Amino acid sequence: MKGFVLPSLVFCSLIVPASLVCAQSDSMMQPPSASQTQPNQPGRPAAPTTSMQDSSGAPADSAQQMKDKMFVHKAAEGGLAEVELGKLASQKSGNADVQAFGKRMVEDHTKLNQQIAQIADTIGARIPKKMGKDEQAEYDKLSALSGDEFDKEYIACMVKDHHKDLREFRMEASTTQDADLKAAVEQASQVIHDHMVTADKMAHDRGIPMPGHHHHPAESSATPPPAQ
Repeated sequence: MKGFVLPSLVFCSLIVPASLVCAQSDSMMQPPSASQTQPNQPGRPAAPTTSMQDSSGAPADSAQQMKDKMFVHKAAEGGLAEVELGKLASQKSGNADVQAFGKRMVEDHTKLNQQIAQIADTIGARIPKKMGKDEQAEYDKLSALSGDEFDKEYIACMVKDHHKDLREFRMEASTTQDADLKAAVEQASQVIHDHMVTADKMAHDRGIPMPGHHHHPAESSATPPPAQ
C-alpha cells in the first residue's frame, strides 16, 4: 500500500499545474475591456487625463479660466465706477477740461462696459450691478468736495486708476487663452492708455503728484539725448 500512495501524489501534482495553465490560457484569450480599448478607437478622442472636474462630475474651470472670470468681474466693476465718477465730474467741476474729461469717461466706459458684458456672457462670468466698496468710498469722498479741491482729487484718482488698469489689462491680454477676450482686452487697453495720457497731462499742468510716475507724459516718446 505504501508503494501506491507515492504515485498517486505524483499524479495529483501533475494535474494541478495543468489546470492553472488552462485558466491562464482562458484569461489570455478573453478580449480587452472597453475602457482599455476606447482611447485607441479610430475617430474617438482620447479621454483627457489632466482635466478638472467639480463635485458633480462636470468639467470645472481651469486656473486660467477662473482668472479670466475674476478679471472680467473686476473690470466691469471698475468700468461702472469710471462712468459714475465721470458723471460727477461733468456736474460738479467748474473747469471746462475736467468737465470734458468726465463726459469722455462716461461715453468711452459705457461702450467698454457693454463689450465687457458681452464677453462675460460668453465665458460665464458674473457682472456686478454696482461699484465696489473702494470705488464707492472714492465717489462719496468726491461728492463732498467742490471747486479746485474736487478737480485735484478727481484728476489724481484718474491718474492712479488708469495706470493700474492699464497694467492689469495688458497682463490679462498676455495670459488669457480666450481669443475673443484677448481681442477685447487689447482694444480696451488702447482706450485706457489714451485716457491715462490725458489724465497725466492734466495732473502735470496742475502740479498734482502722480504716484509711481515721475516724468512728463511726453517724455516717454521723446528721443534720448546723445551720449557724451
